[in-house]
Amino acid sequence: MKLLSRSEEIILLTILKLGDEAYGVSIRQQIEQDTGSKWSFASIYSPLDKLTQKKFTSKEAGESTASRGGKRKFYYQVTHVGKEALREIRKATDQVWSDLPDTAL
Repeated sequence: MKLLSRSEEIILLTILKLGDEAYGVSIRQQIEQDTGSKWSFASIYSPLDKLTQKKFTSKEAGESTASRGGKRKFYYQVTHVGKEALREIRKATDQVWSDLPDTAL
């Protein structure tokens, strides 16, 4: 099983949700919108780097723009390996929750 932290799971799901518009700032904004919690840039970029190292995401540089002072955006995509990890974590989570008595919460 390819284990994911909760933040990695949220980031991967957000990248899938954003599609071709998944770059650092848009990922952070979408997560904050979806969770109602503030996420620092470090809480986004550190897991993104780890996800890329694990081959769960791929990263591609966009064109540099004047509005960004000549800097490029880096766009992320979830790889086949990343999608497999998401399926595995969902299956494990469903299994853990399935045996929980209704009165437990």
